[in-house]
Amino acid sequence: MNTYIHSVSLDQSKCTGCTTCMKHCPTEAIRVKNGCAEINPNRCIDCGECIRHCTHNAKKSSYDSFSEIEKFKYKIALPAPSLFAQFDNLDDIDYVLQGLIDIGFDDVFEVSKGAEFVSAYTKMFLETEGIKKPVISSACPVITRLIILRFPFLKDNILPLLPPMEVAAMMAKEKALQDHPELKEEDIGTCFISPCPAKVSYVRNEFGSYKSQVDLVISMSEVYLLLINAMKREKRPQVSTQAGRIGLSWAMCGGEGSALFTDKIIAADGINNVISVLDQIEDGNIPPVDFVELNACPGGCVGGVLTIENPYVAKNRLHYLRRYMPVSLNPVKDDYIPESNFFSDLPNYKPLNRLSDNIAESMRLMAKIKALRSELPGIDCGSCGAPSCRAFAEDIVKGKADQNDCIIAYRDIIKDYIKNYGGGTEDESK
Repeated sequence: MNTYIHSVSLDQSKCTGCTTCMKHCPTEAIRVKNGCAEINPNRCIDCGECIRHCTHNAKKSSYDSFSEIEKFKYKIALPAPSLFAQFDNLDDIDYVLQGLIDIGFDDVFEVSKGAEFVSAYTKMFLETEGIKKPVISSACPVITRLIILRFPFLKDNILPLLPPMEVAAMMAKEKALQDHPELKEEDIGTCFISPCPAKVSYVRNEFGSYKSQVDLVISMSEVYLLLINAMKREKRPQVSTQAGRIGLSWAMCGGEGSALFTDKIIAADGINNVISVLDQIEDGNIPPVDFVELNACPGGCVGGVLTIENPYVAKNRLHYLRRYMPVSLNPVKDDYIPESNFFSDLPNYKPLNRLSDNIAESMRLMAKIKALRSELPGIDCGSCGAPSCRAFAEDIVKGKADQNDCIIAYRDIIKDYIKNYGGGTEDESK
């Protein structure tokens, strides 16, 4: 069993135990105990929903500091396509690319370019005979971890191609070694500018047997503040962008699917919508489609919690930037997918709904949870510190909670006690 390194954490000094994060967690990974939230690392998928909804800023994301790029001799920026949507009145992304050089990078390799290769390879993969459909995009690490934990029967539907971030990192390092033969591989640092904490977790954990080619992941909001001061618009920058509409469109929901030029796709954004779609796929209640694009963040990567701009404003800016761009600057001439672009296996996580490794024991515990659930109020108020009565019943069965933690049930016990032993009537005890 892998030990998963998370990028989402809790600052207990700021937590008030308000249960807001608990109610919005899609995997029920949060409990409130002794007036403070607790995150179950085995359930957390680093989606950032708790960060998005916490009104006390008690949830936070860890990422690398920008200053850490200095430990590399040759520094390569890997800007996510969503970075370009953060700037107001931007009419040319070359301003941003030049700005990245000005703040300390030696080279810039757009993740948008990697995305255009992944789009071409995905189109080839969908034409392969015998693959399990619908194929589910592996670009969002939240979705991949969610499927393995909660929808394990859909693991074979996951697209076995590396995400654009990894493809860009590999290509950037190869280019740097070719252009600068004096460099060694350890001299080169690839730095992904991320819109979300899930990419941080992806890089810090081995994905199955695959080790990420990205060396650092820094927050998009931190880089934004540096770029605002560095970007100069007095004169036109040198043309350096190496991607077109297809690559840039990956920043928003539907962009990945639209590059496949087929109508047999589904695109969904927002973690609750994503779970609904996965439920329907697992139950077989979805129309026949070839490809499913799922984005945990609202609007796609533009809605990541490490971004600056409102996701709907950001999407509008991307549409403006796309107007005069070519469709793609990276046509794939070969009719095969390089082996280096595949990942061979998926991480091994224990599914969330598995109560025990023994089937008979699992069934016994499930029956016990069901019986206990019927005794609870069923109003999912969260006062017990669990997100639902079903989750509370499971916690009790696992020995992690006491049935008296239910305020509603305990209140009824007290009322009965007063009625029977306190000498008062039921009306007087109210």
